Amino acid sequence: MSGGWNTIESDAGVFTYLLDNLGVKDVQFEELLSLDPDALAQLHPVYGVIFLFKYPTDTPYRGEKPLDGAYDHDASERLFFAAQTIQNACGTQALLSVLLNKTDPATGEAGYVDVGESLADFRDFTMVLPPEFRGEALSNSELIRDVHNSFAKSSPFVDETQRQADEGDDAFHFIAYSPIGGTLYELDGLQPAPINHGACTQEEFPAKVMEVLQRRIARYEASEIRFNLLAMVRDLRIRAREIGDFELLAREERKRRDWQFENALRRHNFVGFAGEVLKGVVAAKLKEGGDAAFNKWVDDAKDKLRKRIDDRKKGKGGGGGEDVEMEG
Repeated sequence: MSGGWNTIESDAGVFTYLLDNLGVKDVQFEELLSLDPDALAQLHPVYGVIFLFKYPTDTPYRGEKPLDGAYDHDASERLFFAAQTIQNACGTQALLSVLLNKTDPATGEAGYVDVGESLADFRDFTMVLPPEFRGEALSNSELIRDVHNSFAKSSPFVDETQRQADEGDDAFHFIAYSPIGGTLYELDGLQPAPINHGACTQEEFPAKVMEVLQRRIARYEASEIRFNLLAMVRDLRIRAREIGDFELLAREERKRRDWQFENALRRHNFVGFAGEVLKGVVAAKLKEGGDAAFNKWVDDAKDKLRKRIDDRKKGKGGGGGEDVEMEG
């Protein structure tokens, strides 16, 4: 039986280093803030995209035919396609759905990734299995699960591997789109088979996948803006070195350092640290003026909080922390 899988963020730095820790060579993720095909084409070579969206809980998600495209059951045999069999694994499963279909060197730079020995062995082992057993093999892979869980946020209060979604919780799901063998495929482990969206070359992929995504987003209410789109591309530092763009290289190296720092923070639980800081501040206030100074400090803090809430209600809060709508 597989162990638990934690929730991970849809974040370029998380996904880039997740693959790096699995032994994948020269791949990174870039977040896309619009559905402009040119923004995706500029990242060439592009292996695929990972799309995060709100899972519809009020309508059937899986039917006799998909809402767009067509099921390709034959493709399940020749592509790496795995049924999702466990909660919280869909992010990593979406990455692998692209990655493990890019293992043929004969397909050129946009169709080949060095996935490393461990993932190559995993692919070889699972390709003889039907999709549901591939999903079970993925769920039971200690290597993949441990690397996945190493990027989960540390929480001293909630065990995400055991947490069950409440009825009122919003659920989100990751899926992948990738051009494979001249066809645009949607790879979703909750569907019975890969979904064929028609003929698609590598050069056509940015425009065609954006058309599919625009149709998908259009099925939601206009107020729903909680989507995230990440492109799986070749390490941008390679291009920077090839063309001698040292400014791009420095920017990408700085981005990698920032990602490593942010990923390190995710692994740490700061509750104990915050508690010690609070105890120190309280002790300092008591030493400064006893209970009167401490009570004044608490009252001042409450007043500031009330003022901040009132300013936000009046529209003076500056708009920080709001969701950003993906541009169509």
